[in-house]
Amino acid sequence: MNAATPSHALSCTLAIDGMSCASCVRRVEKTLLKQAGVTLAEVNLATESARIEWRADGPVPDTEQLSAAIRKAGFDAHVLQEDSNEDIGDNSDPNRHPTPWLSEGQQVALAALLSLPLLWPMLAAPWGLDWMLPGGWQLLLATPVQFVLGARFYRAGWHALRAGSGNMDLLVAIGTSAAFGLSLGLWLSNHHDSHPPHLYFESAAVVITLVRLGKWLEARAKHRTLAAITALRALSPDVAQVLGPDGQESTVALRQLRVGNRVVVRPGERVPVDGVILEGRSHLDESLLSGESLPVARQEGDAVTGGAVNGEGRLVLRVRAVGTETTLARIIRLVESAQAKKAPIQHRVDAISAVFVPVVIVLALLTLLAWGLGWGGLHADWTQALLNAVAVLVIACPCALGLATPAALMVGTGAAARHGILIKDAQALELARRIDWVVFDKTGTLTLGQPSLEAMDVQPGSGLDATQLLRMASALQRGSEHPLARAVLKAAQGLAELSAEQWHAVPGRGIEAQVAGQALKMGSQRWMTELGVDLSALHPRATDLQAQGLTVAWLASTTVRPELVEGLGAGASTGSARTVSEGTVILGLLAFGDQLKPGAKAAVAQLHALGVKTMLLSGDHLSAVQGIAAQLGIDAVRAEVLPADKAEAIRALQAQGHIVAMVGDGLNDAPALAAADVGIAMASGTDVAMHSAGITLVRSDPSSVADAIDLSRRTTRTLHQNLFWAFLYNVIGIPLAAMGLLNPVIAGAAMAASSVSVIGNALRLARWRPASEALTPILKAK
Repeated sequence: MNAATPSHALSCTLAIDGMSCASCVRRVEKTLLKQAGVTLAEVNLATESARIEWRADGPVPDTEQLSAAIRKAGFDAHVLQEDSNEDIGDNSDPNRHPTPWLSEGQQVALAALLSLPLLWPMLAAPWGLDWMLPGGWQLLLATPVQFVLGARFYRAGWHALRAGSGNMDLLVAIGTSAAFGLSLGLWLSNHHDSHPPHLYFESAAVVITLVRLGKWLEARAKHRTLAAITALRALSPDVAQVLGPDGQESTVALRQLRVGNRVVVRPGERVPVDGVILEGRSHLDESLLSGESLPVARQEGDAVTGGAVNGEGRLVLRVRAVGTETTLARIIRLVESAQAKKAPIQHRVDAISAVFVPVVIVLALLTLLAWGLGWGGLHADWTQALLNAVAVLVIACPCALGLATPAALMVGTGAAARHGILIKDAQALELARRIDWVVFDKTGTLTLGQPSLEAMDVQPGSGLDATQLLRMASALQRGSEHPLARAVLKAAQGLAELSAEQWHAVPGRGIEAQVAGQALKMGSQRWMTELGVDLSALHPRATDLQAQGLTVAWLASTTVRPELVEGLGAGASTGSARTVSEGTVILGLLAFGDQLKPGAKAAVAQLHALGVKTMLLSGDHLSAVQGIAAQLGIDAVRAEVLPADKAEAIRALQAQGHIVAMVGDGLNDAPALAAADVGIAMASGTDVAMHSAGITLVRSDPSSVADAIDLSRRTTRTLHQNLFWAFLYNVIGIPLAAMGLLNPVIAGAAMAASSVSVIGNALRLARWRPASEALTPILKAK
């Protein structure tokens, strides 16, 4: 591995130049998979890139050798650095596309200028005009088009032959060379005749011109499909103002920043990296992550995300993430990964393209022999035979076939990213269209995830009051990051703290610790029941609270010592301790309320409108879960479930033949997200949840779930339309060409039109808008 690629990495991306069709993609993939250490090679024609993976415990491929192998196969390649601002598919990079003597557009214009006089007689013939140029002039105009402007087809075709495969360039090179060679032979043998035979220089020249025009239009259209990544990269400035120990500011390149640096952000500037505000207050436009156009107030101690726009105040930040670890960089990687990965259907297309070019060459050869030898009652005519064979080769160029799937995926994932839906891979996008059940977690997914303590009740005879109960609960919760823990600590502010030792979280059940010599447990009713605790005294009260949609947590003790009760303060007596028996007993309960997200009810309604059923899956008590489900109109509930039970609930639906999506945001949701056909994570949740999911919702808005399914269906529909049109051109065009009903010029125009049509059809997805389009798109051209 060269120094540019870290030895601990498991993947890298190569920029590939010179691919023209699905056959080229397959050849590059085969070349890469032959290299030592490479376990996966995903080549994308639309982004002109290749993603390579290898095992962490295996040999690490040498990127220089990879590039050399690709160059030997006939393509240019170089490694894209992880921290580079270079766009995949960016034609402006001089390393990828060395500046030619004329630009692509200028070469197309020159080819058209030289070809038009050759084509003019064909256009004038229907009007009874005979404007045929002398053969020498035709040769003079056609030669530079064939061998200078068409040289790329010869180079690429030769490399394909050397590799033992075929591609679009080989078809064009063979077809146009045959037409040019036939015309040259006819002219040389008959140029002294007073009535020379018809020459076909225009067929060769116009086909090359049309193919070059089609590729140029493709390149322009593909550039538009990369708009999502381009816009995301534009959100990150190139430099930052670093505040030194002496208080002096200096301009530093972004890649030179380190965690802990102090950075100054002036009014109107973009925040360069993720950080925490040390000084100042301002309003920031954080629409990148929130989807909301209104600026939000930020002050000392608040976290800010790179890419946000500072409003009116000067801020000093402490850098907490740089380079590839920033939120913006992770979002870009997700979008790039989604655009580079192949949909399952693309693998079937690749299998077809592997045999497509050889089959077309055989068909062209059969056409040549059939017309030349007069098979099947045809009039033997080698000139016509050669023209028909050329038409077969040209109409069959598989450009559209290679672009049909990646073009639709790129535009679809780009449109999703602009509206806060990050799709990790093409498989998730393709599967999402078939989802018929969506399973929701509750806290932080359908609710705001900011519960507050609404009620407390003390066990009769415990000798405690509400203040003492709260102090004990806060001692237990001080080591937890759970939303309920934050609610307890907020309610206990100002109270004397108790210390907790041997703190331990019991997954899916609660927390236990030693507090002032006493073993305390706080958790779910299910856990208390498992422990054999008597809940009868407070059970009616708990049922009432749960019926109101509140979450109830129980506080229990294994033993209560007299000195502990005395130490809790007023309201306790030494005698009260004698009322507590040995064993685990209930001390009281705490009830928490959490507001539903504003769009939760509409999100469920949107899913129902798409024909998708919904389930609420929670570790909460059944009555609390049922109360929320009734408010939202959710079809089914599963309550009091452990993290492992959540995954089992997903598998139970899958066993019934359903395609299931799981929507969650917490660490305990990760098994269910991984078990689901499509995992959908809220970006406000944990990193583990997002890594387990195929789709991440940047805005953490549940209505985006229906939007993701809708976009998946539209993208897949577009993908199938593209494949239909790509195959239709060939299914109809090849027989027509073989029967002599298509001349090479028309075949070339049809081939170019097929490529442009699939790109144009894919670009329609860029106009997609979410059903809940009251929000400003997260990406703005600035």
